[in-house]
Amino acid sequence: MRRKYIISLDQGTTSTRAIVFDASGVCLAQSARKHEQIYPQPGFVSHNPKEIFFNSVEVIKKAVWDAGIQFDEVAVLGITNQRETIVFWDKVTGEPACDAIVWQCRRSADICKQIILDGYEEEVRQRTGLLPDPYFSASKIKWTFENVPEVRRLHDQNRLLVGTIDSYLVWKLTKGKNHVTDYTNASRTMLFHIHDMKWDEKLLQYFGIPREILPDLVSSSGICGYVDREFFGEVIPIGGVAGDQHAALFGQACFQIGDIKNTYGTGCFILANTGSVAASPQRGLLTTLAWSINGETVYALEGSIFSAGASIEWLMNELKLISGIGEIEFILSSTPDSNGVYFVPAFSGLSAPHWDMFARGSIFGMSFSTQKEHIVRAVCDSIAYQSADIINYMKDSADMDIAKIKVDGGVTRNNHIMQFTSDVLRIPVERSAFSETTALGAAYLAGMAVGFYDMEQVKKLNPPDRVFVPELDQDTVIEKYKNWMKAVDRSKNWLL
Repeated sequence: MRRKYIISLDQGTTSTRAIVFDASGVCLAQSARKHEQIYPQPGFVSHNPKEIFFNSVEVIKKAVWDAGIQFDEVAVLGITNQRETIVFWDKVTGEPACDAIVWQCRRSADICKQIILDGYEEEVRQRTGLLPDPYFSASKIKWTFENVPEVRRLHDQNRLLVGTIDSYLVWKLTKGKNHVTDYTNASRTMLFHIHDMKWDEKLLQYFGIPREILPDLVSSSGICGYVDREFFGEVIPIGGVAGDQHAALFGQACFQIGDIKNTYGTGCFILANTGSVAASPQRGLLTTLAWSINGETVYALEGSIFSAGASIEWLMNELKLISGIGEIEFILSSTPDSNGVYFVPAFSGLSAPHWDMFARGSIFGMSFSTQKEHIVRAVCDSIAYQSADIINYMKDSADMDIAKIKVDGGVTRNNHIMQFTSDVLRIPVERSAFSETTALGAAYLAGMAVGFYDMEQVKKLNPPDRVFVPELDQDTVIEKYKNWMKAVDRSKNWLL
């Protein structure tokens, strides 16, 4: 068979990456491009959809070129994407109506506050598995309808389409033939009924969002459209679509109930497989879809951390405390602790399990002996502490027995952060051999759609490269974690 390769397009928060895999899941080449982070005012985060689409096409071309293959050898394309980020575009011209509103954006906080004042919070939780927070798409859509005249104009002319990034990319790549999203992305909008598996009419009415502007729902694995020949000279089926964290769960082969993974990117996202029955919503955790394939749906519990890699980027790009990622390894190896400094990265509020949209980033415990290395250490330690917040909450409130956690993503290459995470969690941390498991999961889902492999085969394709086990004594960990919780508590409700 000539068509024997898979392209995975991983559209993330700060960059877009394309990876070429062979049929056995081996990476042949990859290409990535960063896109601009737009901050119109404090708490607002936007992206340019046109830039994201241009970068998507370019990284695919570059990855295929670097792999030394031709597009007529590509069997299928898989797409995974930053979730909750919402795009509005003109279905006649294909032009965006405005910049995309990013999942980190807090501009719709007042709308979410009103949901709670209306006494509608529990209704939202029971229907969607989520809770009222600007993180999710529904309040972003409502805010845009109320504040962007071009969006209202396009809607009045029956020309408006809305979707998460995957929906926009599929629509563009198919030249407007397919306006779709998969069930995992839909489950993050706060407009999707996770039990009935459809757009929720009651929620659409509450938010004032017309059903006709939303995409149709498709399986996470299965042909949902074809890339137009214009882009790469060949018609290529799109065989898999999933939100980034769901794709990573699949890429880590977390197929059994209780399997749990943590993906480190801009944020940190911990998902635990709960099987075919959606777990009752736990305060501080989210109930979401893991994936839905051929009518069979698997659910997950999720704890989301807004700032992980983003905190390190902040150290480098905004504070200029480090010149590059490589410097962190040196600092951590030569700085045994944070000298009593604790950093709470609530740049966009606190996520799970605290869910305080009015918290803000804080540094505590500084003295005249505090050096920049201690602040860097505190920022890196905060990644482990935030993970412990969620894992401990899952253990206690959801009655989960967590024996180990699988990890992936760029931050996992830092041995010091992974070791400290194992120390704080008091369980083994199993690091994936191939760190880009988000893209890998999208490739697996797409490959299954064209018969390259099944789920049993996927289990054997990505073994761990290292397991970290606890080394720090328990009394020290307890004291450090107690101080962390004190710092978190003092960062809350800053804007109230």
